[in-house]
Amino acid sequence: MEIKFDFSGTPEIFFGAGRFSKLPDIILKYGKNALIIVSPSFRLSKNHLSNLEKELESRKIIFGTIDASGEPTVDKVDKITNSYNSIPIDVVVAIGGGSVIDTGKAVSAMLYKNTSVLNYLEGIGTKKHSGEKIPFIAVPATAGTGSEATKNAVLSKDGYKKSLRHQNFIPDTALIDPELTFSLPTKITAYAGLDCLTQLIESYVSVKSSVFTDSLAESALKKFGQNLTEVCFFNPFNIKSRTNLSYAALISGITLANAGLGIIHGFAGSIGGLFDIPHGVICGTLLGKCTKMNTDKILAENNKEVIIKYSNIYKYLSDRQSGNERDNCYQLAELLDEWIYQLGIPTLGHYGIREKDFELITERSSIKENPVQISKDEMKEILSSRL
Repeated sequence: MEIKFDFSGTPEIFFGAGRFSKLPDIILKYGKNALIIVSPSFRLSKNHLSNLEKELESRKIIFGTIDASGEPTVDKVDKITNSYNSIPIDVVVAIGGGSVIDTGKAVSAMLYKNTSVLNYLEGIGTKKHSGEKIPFIAVPATAGTGSEATKNAVLSKDGYKKSLRHQNFIPDTALIDPELTFSLPTKITAYAGLDCLTQLIESYVSVKSSVFTDSLAESALKKFGQNLTEVCFFNPFNIKSRTNLSYAALISGITLANAGLGIIHGFAGSIGGLFDIPHGVICGTLLGKCTKMNTDKILAENNKEVIIKYSNIYKYLSDRQSGNERDNCYQLAELLDEWIYQLGIPTLGHYGIREKDFELITERSSIKENPVQISKDEMKEILSSRL
C-alpha cells in the first residue's frame, strides 16, 4: 500500500523527571523579559513556583506572574493582553493544565495586536491571523490535553468553544516533567488521563489517521496501559507510571493535531461551551458509551481495518487475555465503562444537563473525523445513557 501523509511540526521538546530545573535556561534563550501564566494550584504545589522565581531573580530575568484559573475565555485573554501590551515581553511561559496552556498560547499570539482575540476565532471572527507571535514555552503540570504540542487554543465565549489556530501557534518549546503531576488530586489525574486516552483512541481510529500517527498512537496507548489506575488507586508517586502518562499525553497532542478527533470531542466542544463542566469529565463520562456505539457500527459494517484498531486498543490497555478481534471490540467498551465507574467520573446530569438540552447539544456537535456516521438520534441515545 502506498504511504502518504502530511504532518504538522512539533515543539522543541524537553522530557523527563527533573527537567523543570531547565526552565530558566530555556527562558534565557528567548530574552530577559518573561510573562509567566500559572494555575493557582501549581502556585501552591511543593514550592515549584517560588523556587523558579528565586532562580529567575538570581539570573536577573524580569518577569510578571499571572494566575489563570478556570476555562480559557476570550475575556480572560483580552484582559491579560490589554494589561501587558505596553510592557516589553520576550517570551510567554504557561505552567499548568490544558486550560492554562491554551490561555498562554492565545496570549502569546495576541500581545501587541491591540484588538480582541474574538476577531480571530474560527467560525466567529472575520480576521485571519498572520501567525506572528511572542515565543511561547508550554510546561504541562497535568498529563492530559497534550496542548503543549498542538497549534490551536480553545477559548469560550457566549456558549461556544472556538479555536484560535495557526501552524505557528505550536509552542516553541515544550518542557514536560512528570514530577509536576505528583501533587495532583486523584480526580484531576483521572479527568486529565481520560482526556488523554480519548484523544489517543479518537486520533488512532480517525478517518484522517496515517501510518505515522498510528505508530505514535500505538506507542502511547501501550505506555498508557494500566498506569492511570495505578496512580489513582495505588501509588500516586510511581514515577514510572507518571512518566508513561505524561508521554501518552504529549503524543495525544501530536496525533490529534495531525489526525483529528471524533464524536466525543464533538460533544465536548458543544457541552463545554454550554455548561460549566470540566473537559476531562465530558470525555471520560462519554468514552465508554461512544466507543460502544462506534464499535457496534464498525462490527456491523465489518470494517476490518478499524476492527483491528479497536482490538489493538483493548490489547494495549488490558492486562487480561484477549480473545478474537471482534470479542476484543466488545470487551474494550466494557473495560472503559469499568474504569469510568471505578474512577467515579460524574454523569452529565450531575452538572445540570437534562434531556431538554439534547437538541441544542447535538445541533452544535460535530462528528469530525469519527470512523462511522452517527445520527442525531443515536447521539441523543449516548447522552441519555450518561444522564
